[in-house]
Amino acid sequence: MTDQRRPGKYPDELRERAVRMVLEAERHTGSQWEAICSVADKLGPTPETVRKWVRRVEIDEGQRPGLTSDERERLKALERENRELRRANEILKSASAFFAAELDGPRR
Repeated sequence: MTDQRRPGKYPDELRERAVRMVLEAERHTGSQWEAICSVADKLGPTPETVRKWVRRVEIDEGQRPGLTSDERERLKALERENRELRRANEILKSASAFFAAELDGPRR
């Protein structure tokens, strides 16, 4: 993950520990949701937050379908680049129209 996060997010160590605890507790309880709720109560985040962490790890490890974290980052970068290129293209179109009008000279 990137180092640029909004304040208030949980540290990576807590996330990793929570996921490990859920996977271990799931073996004993037989229910992933029970394990998630138990770990959330012990560590502080909401069960939904812990569930999302577990899902992200499962996707990254190929246990669930979906975009991995690396693929998500790459997609974001490509979308950002696409927006910048579209913006630059619009600027160039406007500039070419402006200079074409200048080269045509004054109209009578």
